Amino acid sequence: MRYEGTVYRPPSEAYSLIIQATIGCPHNKCSFCRMYKDVKFRIRPVKEIKEDLCMARDYYGSFIESIFFADGNTIIMKTEQLLEIFAYAHEMFPHLKRITVYGSARFVNKKSLEELKRLSEAGLKRVHTGMESGDDITLQRIKKGVDSEGIISAGKKLKEAGIAISEYYLTGIGGKERTIEHAINSARVLSEFSPDFIRIRTFGPIPKTPIYEDYQNGTFQLLSPHEALHELRLLVENLNCENSVVLSDHINNYWDIHGLLPRDKQKMLAEIDQALTVDESQFRPAHLSRL
Repeated sequence: MRYEGTVYRPPSEAYSLIIQATIGCPHNKCSFCRMYKDVKFRIRPVKEIKEDLCMARDYYGSFIESIFFADGNTIIMKTEQLLEIFAYAHEMFPHLKRITVYGSARFVNKKSLEELKRLSEAGLKRVHTGMESGDDITLQRIKKGVDSEGIISAGKKLKEAGIAISEYYLTGIGGKERTIEHAINSARVLSEFSPDFIRIRTFGPIPKTPIYEDYQNGTFQLLSPHEALHELRLLVENLNCENSVVLSDHINNYWDIHGLLPRDKQKMLAEIDQALTVDESQFRPAHLSRL
């Protein structure tokens, strides 16, 4: 397999075969993100992707059950191209059970429901999508390229197509100024389509990003550990989702909060309340978080 630049994948894809179908990210303007800055976005030719799948089969054998087609927003590829590489992946790996990609709401919404249904039937089982926030002011400030209605539209479309949604919430990205609105509006948006997974991440400023400069000059104020936990509690308290799994599956979070909504809501709130009894000095400093 041939890789270009730094390859990123969600923690839950740790055991998936990773094949780069795209290089970089077609948006690449989010103010908090340093990913894909070393490469220019392009879609790899289908012939090259197939060659890498063949190389992977020769190296690993045919017993591969999961493939993650990197890089950022691979969902942007033409539907016919995706269908072709999905079909070839199943040909190379007859035991393949799951194909996954990154796909933000902006690029999911470029596909029709019919196209998404075809991709689902071809084996696309999950889309990892970083909403980060459901608060329109926060989304605009971090230059996400989509608003809350776009996130809801994409979520509903993926659900109707039968594709599981792994949605990411970025605790603290609204700063101290928008922490309440960020949590409540995000809960409202998520409750509109009940993603299969709500994955919690905690924001920390990364050098050489626009928001890091805002943090340095004091125009963006980081949440303290307890403030971040209070925001997370507000999110969970206001979530009205059906069969959504909440996960804190990243080292940058302050506490392991997980459970199934609505069944485990009170349990999760109690866990957060327990975390809030721990003195803040016992948590890592807020600025040491990394995405």
